[in-house]
Formats: sequence, structure tokens, C-alpha cells
Amino acid sequence: MRIFFFLLLFTTVSRVQAQQQYVTEKNIRYYADSAAGRDAYRDSQCMLDLYYPKGAKGFATIVWFHGGGLTGGSKELPKALMEKGYAIVGVGYRFSPKVKAPTYIEDAAAAVAWVFRHMADYGGSTRLIFLSGHSAGGYLDMMITLDKKYLAKYGIDANSVAGLIPFSGQAITHYTIREERGIKNTQPIIDEYAPLYHVRPDAPPTLLITGDRELELLGRYEENAYLLRMMKLAGHTRTRLYELQGFDHGGMATPAFPLLLKEVAAITKEIGEKK
Repeated sequence: MRIFFFLLLFTTVSRVQAQQQYVTEKNIRYYADSAAGRDAYRDSQCMLDLYYPKGAKGFATIVWFHGGGLTGGSKELPKALMEKGYAIVGVGYRFSPKVKAPTYIEDAAAAVAWVFRHMADYGGSTRLIFLSGHSAGGYLDMMITLDKKYLAKYGIDANSVAGLIPFSGQAITHYTIREERGIKNTQPIIDEYAPLYHVRPDAPPTLLITGDRELELLGRYEENAYLLRMMKLAGHTRTRLYELQGFDHGGMATPAFPLLLKEVAAITKEIGEKK
């Protein structure tokens, strides 16, 4: 009987989500002065795509940063996150070597600031803004959440982020930033451009997800494991780490998406119960 009830509930929720209409708006500039045309590269790169449930109210938003080593890629709206009742924001940002650190980190913060300023206009809740992304995107998530100065520039407390869920993000100083300094990618560095440098006890709930430690890019699992340990030692009680065994760096995103959705649903419910 209990199994039947949950199957019926799941089917009902799925039908409601399928009936919900969604709208996509593309190429929204997130820097307020973009139209001034003072920086052509910024104006061409610093745009976001927005996908949201039409007419809905109080829904969560997942801000998604694409991967590409901080040197390439393009903004995307992951299909695995669509038609789930959430808004998705796919963010574009500038790349090295045309720009250098911290420019792309500042772009990420500006995009998230746009989301905090504008999602209520579309019906979303500013209490339910989640940050996620793969590889370089996960690195950007962690930097602008753990180092509070980037969002503070816009008057936003990084602790307002509902949840941080990076996929295989670099926890030490990103290898592209090291390459900008002439340092090889196998030389680990932890400085102001490393999420590990900014561990703190009051950060938002954090779910770290990586691929198999034997298949991941360089030491990506071990970096995240060290971040987990140091967050706990700093007093943060809501950091967890999932290792997706059998999946490499590129392939881990597919099984990670359901974990992201589960985390968003759990935190959304928790915040809703605190009202």
C-alpha cells in the first residue's frame, strides 16, 4: 500500500510538472552598463539564458556555470534540469587568455547578482537560489560563495545562496590561473584563488560531487576530499562529498544531475518549513 501511494504521488507530480509551461529568454546581459559598449568582449560573453516556469510563484532557481577550463565553452541550460519545476540560468563568462584572474570570477558574481536582483520579477524566490556547474563552472560556484567579497560588491551576502552543489570543481587554485603565472598544472597551489583558502563555518549547505578518483582529472577527487575535511575542521556541519565510482571527469555529470535535483528539493522543503 505504501509503495502504491508513493508511485501515485510521483506520477501525479510528474504530470503536474509536464503540464507546466516553461519560457526561455536568451542572451540577457547581466552587467548593468553593457549597453554602453565600452568593452566589446565583455558585452559578447557576459550574457545569460533564463528558463523558468511560466506563471509559477516561489520556485527555486539553479544557476549553472559551464565547464571548459576557464578557456572555452558556452552557456548552457542542461536538459536534465528542465521541466522539474525550477528555473535554470545558464551563464556565459569571459575566458583566459583574453582576460586573467579574477575577471571570470567577477563575471560569475555579476551574473549571480543579476539573479538575486531579478528572479522575483519572474516569480522565483530569492531565498531559493542554488549554484551549480561542472568543472570550471564548479570552481566558479565555490569561489563566489566561499570568498564573500565577490558578491559583497553587489550588496549580497554569499550566505544567502541556498545551496552550493559543484560538479568536479577545482578546490585548489585553478590550473588555468597557475598557467597564467607560468606554473605547470601538476604543481598544486593554494592561495586567494583556491576555494580551500576560504573555508569557513557559516557557508551555505555544500554538496561536493566528483567522478571516480582513479578516473578523474588530475587529483580532483582528492582536492574535494581535502575541502570536505577542512570545512568540517573549520566548523561547517553541512558539507558532504559524493564520489561517483566508474565515471570519469566528463561523464560524471550525467549521474550527478539527479543528486543535484534531490539536494535542491530537500533544501527547498527545509526552507519552506522554516517560514
